[in-house]
Amino acid sequence: MRLPALLMLASLVACAPADTGGSMSTADSQAAAAEIEKTLRDAYDLSKPGLTERMLSLYPENSRVISANSGRAITSRDTLDAGIRYFWDNVGVNMRNPRWEWERFWIDVLGPGAAVATATYRVPHLNPSNQPHVIGGAMTMTFARRGGRWVIVQEHLSDLPQTTDSSQTSMQPHDHH
Repeated sequence: MRLPALLMLASLVACAPADTGGSMSTADSQAAAAEIEKTLRDAYDLSKPGLTERMLSLYPENSRVISANSGRAITSRDTLDAGIRYFWDNVGVNMRNPRWEWERFWIDVLGPGAAVATATYRVPHLNPSNQPHVIGGAMTMTFARRGGRWVIVQEHLSDLPQTTDSSQTSMQPHDHH
Protein backbone atom coordinates (compact mmCIF):
# COMPACT_ATOMS: atom_id res chain seq x y z
CA MET A 1 0.00 0.00 0.00
CA ARG A 2 2.86 2.33 0.77
CA LEU A 3 4.63 1.83 -2.56
CA PRO A 4 1.71 3.10 -4.71
CA ALA A 5 1.38 6.17 -2.47
CA LEU A 6 5.10 6.88 -2.72
CA LEU A 7 5.03 6.40 -6.49
CA MET A 8 2.08 8.79 -6.77
CA LEU A 9 3.87 11.39 -4.63
CA ALA A 10 7.06 10.99 -6.70
CA SER A 11 5.12 11.47 -9.94
CA LEU A 12 3.41 14.58 -8.58
CA VAL A 13 6.76 16.05 -7.58
CA ALA A 14 8.23 15.19 -10.99
CA CYS A 15 5.31 16.89 -12.76
CA ALA A 16 5.34 19.98 -10.56
CA PRO A 17 6.49 23.20 -12.16
CA ALA A 18 10.14 24.08 -11.76
CA ASP A 19 11.01 26.29 -8.82
CA THR A 20 11.08 29.88 -10.01
CA GLY A 21 13.75 30.80 -7.50
CA GLY A 22 11.77 31.68 -4.40
CA SER A 23 10.09 34.83 -3.28
CA MET A 24 11.01 38.31 -4.37
CA SER A 25 10.69 41.68 -2.71
CA THR A 26 7.99 44.00 -3.96
CA ALA A 27 10.66 46.30 -5.38
CA ASP A 28 12.32 43.42 -7.27
CA SER A 29 8.95 42.27 -8.66
CA GLN A 30 8.14 45.81 -9.78
CA ALA A 31 11.57 46.16 -11.39
CA ALA A 32 11.13 42.86 -13.26
CA ALA A 33 7.63 43.89 -14.45
CA ALA A 34 9.00 47.26 -15.62
CA GLU A 35 11.85 45.50 -17.47
CA ILE A 36 9.40 43.17 -19.24
CA GLU A 37 7.12 46.05 -20.23
CA LYS A 38 10.08 48.07 -21.54
CA THR A 39 11.34 45.03 -23.48
CA LEU A 40 7.95 44.68 -25.19
CA ARG A 41 7.61 48.40 -25.89
CA ASP A 42 11.10 48.51 -27.45
CA ALA A 43 10.55 45.38 -29.56
CA TYR A 44 7.25 46.63 -31.00
CA ASP A 45 8.30 50.24 -31.63
CA LEU A 46 7.33 50.69 -35.28
CA SER A 47 9.31 53.94 -35.56
CA LYS A 48 12.67 52.15 -35.30
CA PRO A 49 14.39 50.05 -37.98
CA GLY A 50 14.85 46.30 -37.60
CA LEU A 51 11.31 45.50 -36.45
CA THR A 52 11.29 41.77 -37.22
CA GLU A 53 14.70 41.25 -35.64
CA ARG A 54 13.60 43.10 -32.50
CA MET A 55 10.40 41.04 -32.31
CA LEU A 56 12.33 37.80 -32.79
CA SER A 57 14.76 38.82 -30.05
CA LEU A 58 11.88 38.33 -27.59
CA TYR A 59 12.16 34.55 -28.02
CA PRO A 60 14.92 32.14 -26.97
CA GLU A 61 17.17 31.12 -29.85
CA ASN A 62 17.93 27.56 -28.84
CA SER A 63 14.84 26.20 -27.13
CA ARG A 64 11.23 25.48 -27.88
CA VAL A 65 8.71 28.29 -28.17
CA ILE A 66 4.97 27.67 -28.19
CA SER A 67 2.82 30.24 -29.96
CA ALA A 68 -0.96 29.90 -30.25
CA ASN A 69 -2.97 32.11 -32.58
CA SER A 70 -6.03 31.83 -34.80
CA GLY A 71 -6.84 28.32 -33.57
CA ARG A 72 -3.36 26.94 -34.29
CA ALA A 73 -0.29 26.31 -32.19
CA ILE A 74 3.29 26.16 -33.39
CA THR A 75 6.30 24.88 -31.48
CA SER A 76 9.15 25.78 -33.82
CA ARG A 77 11.13 29.01 -33.59
CA ASP A 78 11.76 28.72 -37.34
CA THR A 79 7.99 28.65 -38.01
CA LEU A 80 7.49 31.59 -35.63
CA ASP A 81 10.27 33.48 -37.42
CA ALA A 82 8.68 32.78 -40.81
CA GLY A 83 5.24 33.91 -39.57
CA ILE A 84 6.50 37.18 -38.16
CA ARG A 85 8.51 37.96 -41.30
CA TYR A 86 5.63 36.97 -43.59
CA PHE A 87 3.17 39.25 -41.82
CA TRP A 88 5.40 42.32 -41.76
CA ASP A 89 6.86 41.74 -45.25
CA ASN A 90 3.47 41.08 -46.90
CA VAL A 91 0.79 42.76 -44.78
CA GLY A 92 2.59 45.25 -42.57
CA VAL A 93 4.35 46.76 -45.58
CA ASN A 94 0.91 47.98 -46.79
CA MET A 95 0.29 49.95 -43.59
CA ARG A 96 0.96 53.64 -43.98
CA ASN A 97 2.08 55.56 -40.87
CA PRO A 98 1.44 52.67 -38.45
CA ARG A 99 1.80 53.23 -34.70
CA TRP A 100 1.87 50.38 -32.19
CA GLU A 101 -0.15 51.54 -29.19
CA TRP A 102 -0.11 49.46 -26.04
CA GLU A 103 -3.40 49.98 -24.26
CA ARG A 104 -2.77 48.14 -21.00
CA PHE A 105 -0.32 45.72 -19.39
CA TRP A 106 -0.97 43.19 -16.63
CA ILE A 107 2.30 41.59 -15.50
CA ASP A 108 2.58 39.00 -12.74
CA VAL A 109 6.14 38.21 -11.69
CA LEU A 110 6.06 34.66 -10.35
CA GLY A 111 9.66 34.62 -9.16
CA PRO A 112 13.14 35.71 -10.23
CA GLY A 113 12.95 33.50 -13.31
CA ALA A 114 9.30 33.51 -14.39
CA ALA A 115 6.56 35.99 -15.24
CA VAL A 116 3.29 36.16 -17.13
CA ALA A 117 2.21 39.25 -19.04
CA THR A 118 -1.07 40.04 -20.75
CA ALA A 119 -1.36 43.17 -22.84
CA THR A 120 -3.84 44.77 -25.19
CA TYR A 121 -2.72 46.76 -28.20
CA ARG A 122 -3.87 48.51 -31.34
CA VAL A 123 -2.10 49.56 -34.52
CA PRO A 124 -3.82 52.52 -36.19
CA HIS A 125 -2.63 53.16 -39.74
CA LEU A 126 -3.79 54.09 -43.21
CA ASN A 127 -4.54 51.27 -45.63
CA PRO A 128 -3.24 51.35 -49.24
CA SER A 129 -6.30 53.47 -50.19
CA ASN A 130 -5.36 56.02 -47.51
CA GLN A 131 -8.38 55.03 -45.40
CA PRO A 132 -7.99 54.84 -41.62
CA HIS A 133 -7.74 51.26 -40.39
CA VAL A 134 -6.89 49.67 -37.05
CA ILE A 135 -5.75 46.19 -36.14
CA GLY A 136 -5.38 45.11 -32.57
CA GLY A 137 -5.89 42.44 -30.00
CA ALA A 138 -4.56 40.94 -26.82
CA MET A 139 -1.63 38.71 -26.09
CA THR A 140 -0.61 36.65 -23.09
CA MET A 141 3.05 35.73 -22.81
CA THR A 142 4.91 33.48 -20.40
CA PHE A 143 8.42 34.80 -19.79
CA ALA A 144 11.47 32.97 -18.48
CA ARG A 145 14.70 34.68 -17.46
CA ARG A 146 17.47 33.13 -19.53
CA GLY A 147 20.97 34.41 -20.11
CA GLY A 148 20.25 37.54 -18.10
CA ARG A 149 17.20 38.58 -20.11
CA TRP A 150 13.47 37.91 -20.23
CA VAL A 151 12.32 35.79 -23.19
CA ILE A 152 8.90 34.53 -24.23
CA VAL A 153 8.59 30.75 -23.95
CA GLN A 154 4.82 30.53 -24.56
CA GLU A 155 2.28 32.97 -25.93
CA HIS A 156 -1.30 33.22 -27.02
CA LEU A 157 -2.45 35.96 -29.38
CA SER A 158 -6.07 36.98 -29.85
CA ASP A 159 -7.07 39.33 -32.66
CA LEU A 160 -9.91 41.79 -32.35
CA PRO A 161 -12.82 40.58 -34.49
CA GLN A 162 -13.41 42.19 -37.85
CA THR A 163 -16.14 44.79 -38.01
CA THR A 164 -18.01 45.97 -41.06
CA ASP A 165 -18.43 49.51 -39.75
CA SER A 166 -15.33 51.41 -40.88
CA SER A 167 -15.70 53.85 -37.98
CA GLN A 168 -14.93 51.07 -35.49
CA THR A 169 -11.76 49.12 -34.86
CA SER A 170 -11.35 46.39 -37.43
CA MET A 171 -8.92 43.57 -37.84
CA GLN A 172 -7.61 41.64 -40.77
CA PRO A 173 -6.76 38.07 -39.79
CA HIS A 174 -3.06 37.26 -39.74
CA ASP A 175 -0.73 34.58 -38.57
CA HIS A 176 1.36 36.39 -36.01
CA HIS A 177 1.79 39.73 -34.32
